[in-house]
Amino acid sequence: MPQPGAEASAYRASLPAIWSALISVYLIWGSTYLAIRYAVETTPPFLMAAIRFLISGGFLYVLRRLSGDPRPKAVEWRSAAIIGAFLLVGGNGSVAWAEQYVTSSLAALLVATVPLWMVLLDTFRPGGHPPGFIASAGILVGFGGVVLLIGSESAGADTMNLAGGAALVVASVFWATGSIYGKSALLPPSQLLGTGMEMLAGGAALLLVSLAFGEWSGFELGAVSQRSALALAYLTVIGSVAFVAYVWLLRVAPTPLVATYAYVNPLVAVLLGYFLAQEPMTSRTLLGAALIIGSVVLVSTPARR
Repeated sequence: MPQPGAEASAYRASLPAIWSALISVYLIWGSTYLAIRYAVETTPPFLMAAIRFLISGGFLYVLRRLSGDPRPKAVEWRSAAIIGAFLLVGGNGSVAWAEQYVTSSLAALLVATVPLWMVLLDTFRPGGHPPGFIASAGILVGFGGVVLLIGSESAGADTMNLAGGAALVVASVFWATGSIYGKSALLPPSQLLGTGMEMLAGGAALLLVSLAFGEWSGFELGAVSQRSALALAYLTVIGSVAFVAYVWLLRVAPTPLVATYAYVNPLVAVLLGYFLAQEPMTSRTLLGAALIIGSVVLVSTPARR
């Protein structure tokens, strides 16, 4: 809670509104991992992701343009395309592909390492800062959890399961890279317009990736199950609502408070996977989860201080 007298400077919206948005980010984003798993049961992963982001991005872009946002410049489209490639193709696309072979719980826990990768990547960029002792300890602990999870029973011994775990690590690196690039990229003043542009660019790129992987060959719309269709609709509509709430929170709430989603979402995903999809929850999985979530807290601690 904010200190007395500091509320006006730290919180630029009412606390009930902020916590309502934050809880929606916790629950909705945490549930998207299970929704992705259901969606890719009968829908090609890259095609599914392309449809999701083209619809969401198109809606946001048209909404903001009709609301008076100016036409984006070419350089802003270039930035949006780069961010969309890293976040949505390399990041979300890899997650969708991986969830054909691994559980949604494992996906959420491995993607939770994004803050660790961001600290590491920030060290090597020009003008970057090396991590301190606490952050370094957090990185080591977190990657220990990654090794434990990829080798756990939840990952399985099958080759494709291990490939899925590796794809999730790659997805985390892509997401961290895109997030760092986005901090200094030239984008429209309207965050929602920029988000719509990133979704449109990423969705178009995902369509090309889907074509390159041969997903369109032999795909029949009638083969999509009702559960996959409902999951895709949930990701497209409800998932986008959570993202809008997240963008709004970045503007009105302290960043450390918003950043708590990074270690709440995996817990939500693990619980939903266990209770709704009967995904395994072994002692090794729980230990790996504790190591990763604890590491994210450690990495975030120096920034808060």
